[in-house]
Amino acid sequence: MNFTTFWFVLLFCGLVLAQEDGNTAGTEENAGLHSCFPDMCDLLKEFSAMTEKLKAMETRLKESENQITDLKNKERIKVIFSAAKGDGNIDIGPFNTAKTLIYRRVITNIGDAYNRFTGIFVAPVAGVYYFSIFYHAGGRYPASLAIYKNDQVTVMTGHNPSKSAINGGNAVFLQLQRGDQVFVRLVRNTYVWGSLYHTTFSGFLVTQM
Repeated sequence: MNFTTFWFVLLFCGLVLAQEDGNTAGTEENAGLHSCFPDMCDLLKEFSAMTEKLKAMETRLKESENQITDLKNKERIKVIFSAAKGDGNIDIGPFNTAKTLIYRRVITNIGDAYNRFTGIFVAPVAGVYYFSIFYHAGGRYPASLAIYKNDQVTVMTGHNPSKSAINGGNAVFLQLQRGDQVFVRLVRNTYVWGSLYHTTFSGFLVTQM
C-alpha cells in the first residue's frame, strides 16, 4: 500500500470511529458524519480504479520499451560480404565432381559471416538475405555455378561452350535460420575463370525475422 492509499484509509477509519463514539458527539453530528461515508467510499473506489489503470499503463509502457529495445538491437546487426575467387588468372575446373568454390579474396565482410577458408556463409541471425554470383570464363568448356542453401540448390547460372569469353550470374533472396549455410558449387565438368576480380560471391542481410 502506498502513502496516498494509506492516508485515505486512515481518514476513513477516523470518521468511522468518530461516528461510533456516542459520548463525544451529538446525534446531529453523527448523522452528519454518516451522510459523508458514502462519498468517502466512492472516493476510495475511484482511487482504487485509478490505481489499477495506472498499473495497466505502466505494464503497456514497459512492453513498448522492450519492443523498442528489440528493434534497436536488430538495427545494430549488420551482415554484408563480398568476395572474389582470387586464385590468379587461371581456369578453375573442369572437375569430374561438383566442387565448393572458395572465394579467397575478401573485399567486404561486415559481421564476419563469410569464411574465406571454407567458402561458406553461415547466417548469424534468422532473417531474409540476398545473395548474388557472377562469373567469367573463356568459352572452351561449359560454365555453371549453383547457390546452395545447406545441401539444397536454390538457383543456378551457366553457359554452353562458346567461341568467345562468356559471363553470367544470378541472384536470390533466401529466408534463413541462424546457422544455415550458403555456398557456391561449380557444377561437374564445367569451369570458370579464377581471377582476382571477375568471379564473385556476395550477400547481405535484408531484414531480421
